[in-house]
Amino acid sequence: MRINWILLTALFIFASLAGLPSYAQDGKVLPLRLVDDQGHVFLLAHRAKRIISLSPAITELVFAAGAGEKLVGVSRFSDYPAAARSIPSVGDAFSLDLERLLMLEPDLVIAWRSGNTKLGIDQLERLGLRVFVTEATQLADIPRLLRTIGKLAGTLPVAESAAQNFEMALQRLKQQRATHEPVSVFQLIWPQPLITAGAAHIINDIINVCGGTNSFASLPDLMPIISEENLLAANPAVIFSSISDELLASNTYGFVQRFPHISAVKSGHVYFIHPDLIHRQSPRILEATRLVCARLDAMHAQ
Repeated sequence: MRINWILLTALFIFASLAGLPSYAQDGKVLPLRLVDDQGHVFLLAHRAKRIISLSPAITELVFAAGAGEKLVGVSRFSDYPAAARSIPSVGDAFSLDLERLLMLEPDLVIAWRSGNTKLGIDQLERLGLRVFVTEATQLADIPRLLRTIGKLAGTLPVAESAAQNFEMALQRLKQQRATHEPVSVFQLIWPQPLITAGAAHIINDIINVCGGTNSFASLPDLMPIISEENLLAANPAVIFSSISDELLASNTYGFVQRFPHISAVKSGHVYFIHPDLIHRQSPRILEATRLVCARLDAMHAQ
């Protein structure tokens, strides 16, 4: 294993010194040098043929990039597209089935930086597996990741098409609300304790694109915990929740009953968006963005 890595590194250095390209648009020139979202250099000697995804969103990205047939294992709850449901599960972010994962003999594991533990990723690498770590903190990262997976899997033409479609749709959304006055928005991720989206969360970008301002954009954390006093002081005009209306209104949480004086609650501007759409860093997040934009557009039209 170590000798192979030495040879691969030497080949890459030779190609660079010789002025040879490490990558071409047709995807045929190797070796390929990529940097993952942990900042680690990834040298690719051949296109991945057996891929394992460690999050449902990554599973969706792999399919959208045209490499779904190369998936031999996926994380639990990988239910979209339908074909993903028949692929063997290797556990979830908190409990990976290492024995099954190794039996599947992947030549590439794609992990989620903020969802998979560093301990788990390090463990996979110690076992000799090649792990590429991803993270989308802005909507523009979705097409970037599609292209990256296309390069890794040798499906760049499909990935490029999907990336361009996403970019064009996103640009249309941005242009449509360039003149809107900002609306204060609170994203409710969990009611007890109160968890929201901070500046580092992709939802913060969704809110900005749709002409809103995240009430807690000043918090740098991905998903900060806030106090009831924090929320009352912010007094958002709109609340988007990824918790079902039934659960939100239940006696267990009683969110609406706890905050009757918040502007969004008083005016009835509390909206549910399915977590699979707004939390998964995949092309479907564009659907969540459209829903957020439509709600904020309706407020501007009043």
